Amino acid sequence: MKDGFVKIACATPELKVADCDFNTDKIIQLVQTACDRGVKIICFPELSITGYTCGDLFLQNALIHSAAENLLRLTEETKNLDIVVIAGLPVEYQNKLYNCAAVVFHGDILGFVPKTHIPNYGEFYEMRHFTSAPSESFPMDFGDYNPLFGTQQTFRFDWLTDIEFGIEICEDLWTADTPSVRLAQNGANLIFNLSASDEIIGKADYRRTIIKAKSGSLLCAYAYADAGVGESTQDMTFAGHNIIAENGSILAESKLFESGLTVADIDVSRMVSEKRRMNTFGAEFHSEFYVHGIDMPAEETKLERYISPLPFVPSDRVVLDGRCEEILKIQAVGLATRLKHIGCQNAVVGLSGGLDSTLALIVMTHAFDLLGLDRSGILTITMPCFGTTDRTYSNACRLAEAYGAVLKEIDIKESVRQHFRDIGHDETNHNVVYENGQARERTQILMDIANQCNGIVIGTGDLSELALGWATYNGDHMSMYAVNASVPKTLVRYLVAYEAGHTEESLSAVLHDILDTPVSPELLPPDESGNIAQKTEDLVGPYELHDFFLYYMLRFGFMPSKIFRMAKHAFAGSYPDDVILKWQKKFYWRFFSQHFKRSCLPDGPKVGSVTLSPRGDFRMPSDACANIWLRELEKMQI
Repeated sequence: MKDGFVKIACATPELKVADCDFNTDKIIQLVQTACDRGVKIICFPELSITGYTCGDLFLQNALIHSAAENLLRLTEETKNLDIVVIAGLPVEYQNKLYNCAAVVFHGDILGFVPKTHIPNYGEFYEMRHFTSAPSESFPMDFGDYNPLFGTQQTFRFDWLTDIEFGIEICEDLWTADTPSVRLAQNGANLIFNLSASDEIIGKADYRRTIIKAKSGSLLCAYAYADAGVGESTQDMTFAGHNIIAENGSILAESKLFESGLTVADIDVSRMVSEKRRMNTFGAEFHSEFYVHGIDMPAEETKLERYISPLPFVPSDRVVLDGRCEEILKIQAVGLATRLKHIGCQNAVVGLSGGLDSTLALIVMTHAFDLLGLDRSGILTITMPCFGTTDRTYSNACRLAEAYGAVLKEIDIKESVRQHFRDIGHDETNHNVVYENGQARERTQILMDIANQCNGIVIGTGDLSELALGWATYNGDHMSMYAVNASVPKTLVRYLVAYEAGHTEESLSAVLHDILDTPVSPELLPPDESGNIAQKTEDLVGPYELHDFFLYYMLRFGFMPSKIFRMAKHAFAGSYPDDVILKWQKKFYWRFFSQHFKRSCLPDGPKVGSVTLSPRGDFRMPSDACANIWLRELEKMQI
């Protein structure tokens, strides 16, 4: 449960209708199995001790008493297990019968949560047996226990207050006024639903949709435990469709008509971060709400959760294609709107034959097509110098020709040498002056040509470079509209690949060769074979690692130690732990020390939830200190 992770489970046990002894035996078996797996909270279906389909047997004292006796047995037999158990049963209170969830932990019954919305339509006739939850909560006597009875209660882990859960039951989810809204507003980050939802055509899809939507709108995890095989099939069937969702995404789901456990690792601190940053999510703390403290020993959750090494890139190919199409449209519309606003029909870009300038050109052609402008208004400038290789030069030329843009070549070697002579720099000294002199010369040329043709310079730098400060100040750092400014490097590659898959064959071949070219600023001379000698990722580290660090730092504000743990899990087998730690330290150092470059970024379209525009999404003083983040990483044990 360290770092905000908690392992939870929804369980559909084997069941016999009205056989409380049998049902409780199966519940206890699954509790033990879940506990052995590291689960800390397990939820069973609605009326799981009796079965949901008992009908008028719910009015029989024998069934009510047997359910109560078996809850007491469940409490006693799980008292030595470090797991919270949520089970369903009918509970009699002040001469009325309620459909309840019982919360059991360490030999105590903490509370009964009664169902609020009692369905009485279609195949449901619960009002025949059950009463809706009262508006207030009361203590009650139940055997030797004194649980709280009512809906106005949540349950919180004493040592990690972020883990707080609430409960609603089946129909409560399907109504307009769901109890989960008030539970979430009062601090619950997990909602458990004990359900008995019969299976009919199309209901499974609707169930998924509503649970995903509810977890997203409440910024919570939503665990739905459904009744299954064993319930009466006299008029209905039950599929045991368990679903665990987190903030709009399904983490785990059972197969229909199968019993057993559905387990997921919930990242509670992720939801806390979302609520903290979204100030429109209103917290409404009510004094009548009671919060139970759960004193469970702290231990590290063994992660079973899938953590993508590429958080900016959807793993589903169909979703990825849709995402690429949408991003290219956002970029193109942004640029087209800017061109139209200033009455400009020409745009200039420095074309290197690398990924970023390729994406910029792709966006420019789409923007010109949207405006109905001739692509001859796109002026591509290739500016070979000391580090340019034949491969990148050739690709730049072929790319401009394939897109129907105008290509102009300006060799900058002599102008850069003249500049070195002017400032007294030795050309054999390949230091930062040697590198940045080339970058600034290129930017000066682009700006002046844009003035000549009444156009604007389109920036090529991406989000990852901005995060790391991997740009020459007032060199490639500057432009008149930066179309790639919120696209991370790992996603740039997929956008170019998407374009390659949706264009004619000769252009696609050029794009694929660019995709296969190592990432490099090409500011140092090639090696003896004429190949790229200066590879960016050898200097600043793998972009897939940096994009991972960037995503979880900015999107959720996670501690460096948690991001390191997640990176170890996500990149297991790809990078040793010490390599991950090395580059994570480098990431924080560069992120803080290079922020001054981000304080004066050109305009550019936002495409995702993580971006670094100083005008909208990220505001930080340029002289902020990284020591807190770096010291946290110094504590890490490899």
